Amino acid sequence: MKRLLFFFVFSQSFLLFSQDSLTPEKQNTNKIVYTEETFKASRIILGQSIENPPNGALTLVISHHFGALNSGFYNFFGLDQSSTRLGLEYGINNWLAVGLGRSTYEKTWDGYLKFRILRQSKGSRTMPLSFGIFTNIAVNTLKLTTDRPDYFDARLSYCTQALIARKFGERFSFQLTPTWIHMNLVPAPDDHNDIFSLGAGASIKVSEVISLNVEYFYLFPGQHLDDYTNSFSIGCDIKAGAHVFQLFLTNSQGNFEEAFITETNGKWFNGDIYLGFNILRLFTIKYPKTPKE
Repeated sequence: MKRLLFFFVFSQSFLLFSQDSLTPEKQNTNKIVYTEETFKASRIILGQSIENPPNGALTLVISHHFGALNSGFYNFFGLDQSSTRLGLEYGINNWLAVGLGRSTYEKTWDGYLKFRILRQSKGSRTMPLSFGIFTNIAVNTLKLTTDRPDYFDARLSYCTQALIARKFGERFSFQLTPTWIHMNLVPAPDDHNDIFSLGAGASIKVSEVISLNVEYFYLFPGQHLDDYTNSFSIGCDIKAGAHVFQLFLTNSQGNFEEAFITETNGKWFNGDIYLGFNILRLFTIKYPKTPKE
């Protein structure tokens, strides 16, 4: 009888242990687990990240660049000067966002669409990276200082980027950003209307609220007559509730793609460094009808 009772208890314990061991594996293989928060905001520093505003959420974006640090005490080391962009971003659904902004740099308006096509995931469907497309159109509204005809289409420029990102573990994220920019009007006949660049950005999570970021855009040579340089920025993110504060140093004065990728004049070793910040504030406009994936 004791042997029968022992066998019964042992068999039931083994069965329960087996169920506990197999159930998580079964759940893991039947459920798709998407990677969250590859980056803390929709921008790494100046450039776009793979992140979009959540479905039904509106983000107010304030981007501000002071003047160059080497401008001297008379300009209070750049604090007397500024370049600002005010923008809005809205998540139409889980894969599409729209944006609109206006910059004091060249008095430029820009609007864009941002598609998230693939999401990094594991489980029943494994996707090793996230992939998205960003495309914008910008219009320069500066008054002409020459006598040439003022055609509206000559003021337009376009940017298209592929956003290829992966989050490695819980703390490190990396993104490649191949970029094509088209200018309808260029300064000199030998300048290229089509400009190609390769961007790269990385983020290291220091804590739940702080990340350190670095970003670089390589401008392929021979496309400009002017001596433009590559955009390089370093900074940090601080997340506080619905706010993300981004503080950074950069050699770029412009704060939209056509400006900081193709028109960067600053050289870090010459002290052409601009202190800047982004403030992103999230507002929930519409709650999704379906649960978040």
